[in-house]
Amino acid sequence: MENRDEVLKRTRNALGHLEGVVKMIERDAYCVDVIRQIQAVQSSLNRVSTMVLENHLHSCVTTAIRGKSADERERVLKEITEVFEMSSRV
Repeated sequence: MENRDEVLKRTRNALGHLEGVVKMIERDAYCVDVIRQIQAVQSSLNRVSTMVLENHLHSCVTTAIRGKSADERERVLKEITEVFEMSSRV
């Protein structure tokens, strides 16, 4: 993964914020403040997901599309479709 260090940094940052949410809940913080922090974590993880997807498209998918195996092309395209289908369910 080309941007591995940045992805790890952002993921650890999101983890820290999520741990903060747990502490807020434990101390009965104001509900709207908890919700805002949860939304911040979700936004951060969405950005990480986008970064990983971009890397996948520029590496694995590109390699499969340029390759000789039609089955491999179909497999990676199906994976991408499944990722988008899952994201629309969330």
